[in-house]
Amino acid sequence: MSQVIELVKARISVAARRGYRNWTSAFQEKFSVETRLSDLSVETLSYLAQAKDKGTFYLYDLIMNLEGLGSGFEFNELTGQKKMAVIDRYLFLLDRIRFECMKRLGWLESYPGEDLALVEMIVRFEEIAPALHARIPVLSKDHPAYEAYASLNSFDQETFVRKLIPKALRRIQDYSTTR
Repeated sequence: MSQVIELVKARISVAARRGYRNWTSAFQEKFSVETRLSDLSVETLSYLAQAKDKGTFYLYDLIMNLEGLGSGFEFNELTGQKKMAVIDRYLFLLDRIRFECMKRLGWLESYPGEDLALVEMIVRFEEIAPALHARIPVLSKDHPAYEAYASLNSFDQETFVRKLIPKALRRIQDYSTTR
């Protein structure tokens, strides 16, 4: 049994190296199987959070390599079902990336999944995504709108936090570099 686990870990490690190879050249950072969003520079995080052109490609590339679907360059060649699987994982990661941006700005105390590595979020997506979707980010008590947030029910709190995303993206965009 331990040999099977080691083979799975080795396969994931190789796939992660392939998936991160374009990240390494674009962002000039080191990435590994253990890389969490909190490990990324604010510049890289901001760039990915904007969800534009190449930022989307880098996430697709990581997802597709980890899922054994080729590189991000081959996204348009995937079947509809496989494209949807990649997009589901992409949107899930994009939420976490944006929540991490909000945390860096001091707007969030915590968010679901912040303790997980990017690779883990992708390879265990089916297992962990439903539970993480069921939890909401926690707005910082220091945020100016905390009182309004605290008076809402859970469903409305999630909506409240999501409505802050465009403002957070504008604020953190100053850190983004042109690629």
